Amino acid sequence: MDTKIKISDLPDFDPAEYLNDEKDIEIYLSLVIEENDPSELVHALDVVARARGMSEIAKQSGMTREALFESLRLNTPCVTTIKRVYQALGVKIPLEQL
Repeated sequence: MDTKIKISDLPDFDPAEYLNDEKDIEIYLSLVIEENDPSELVHALDVVARARGMSEIAKQSGMTREALFESLRLNTPCVTTIKRVYQALGVKIPLEQL
């Protein structure tokens, strides 16, 4: 017999829980950047900001936590916001790739 699994019974998956150090973050962002999908990059920045601490990244990027959260969740940040968050993360991926 085939056992059916309900989607609601599946565990939640949050990639932020698996970004344990700077190397993990750099690899994750590099892979996302290679895909050349702007909406996926915004999602990845949200994941990394949550892994690092949204409040801390907001502070380092000169934004309020609410403004950062809203920008990344609505998938509509301007290029300036993306660059500010990227720089606040301090990862070692050349910005030219963005």
